[in-house]
Amino acid sequence: MRASGFMSVVILVTSAGAALGAQAKKPQAAPAPAAAAKPAPPPAESYSYEADGRRDPFQSLIGVGTSGSTQSRKGEGPSGISAEDISVRGVMESRGKLIAMVMGPDNKTYIVHQGDRLLDGSIKSITPQGLVIEQEVTDPLSVVKQREIRKLLRGLEDAK
Repeated sequence: MRASGFMSVVILVTSAGAALGAQAKKPQAAPAPAAAAKPAPPPAESYSYEADGRRDPFQSLIGVGTSGSTQSRKGEGPSGISAEDISVRGVMESRGKLIAMVMGPDNKTYIVHQGDRLLDGSIKSITPQGLVIEQEVTDPLSVVKQREIRKLLRGLEDAK
């Protein structure tokens, strides 16, 4: 059984060789190149994503919404400090208006007024209990673009 299976393979190879030999005896106008014998692959189509107001699904969501520059830089004052890094140290009255003393992550104290800008928001109001900060939300997936953060005096935060 094995011999006949082997023979059939030999016969197939021989018959294929004979067919090739028969073609070789016929005169041809020009020899066909080897590349033309293989079918050409279909041309690669380039893909372009149409956003139409949606996010790009190929962009990573890790780290989205956070800014690497939220650290305080020397000499910028409160405008270089994010709302999360501020702690209220005191509230005073000056010329009939309340002002606040805040401490940044660099352990420096700054005097802030209502309307002063921070790195990611502004001071909406100053109360005897602390600050109300209107923070700008940088998360592109969030529907809310601004939120209020209340920073209380350090003594009032510890009482909670």
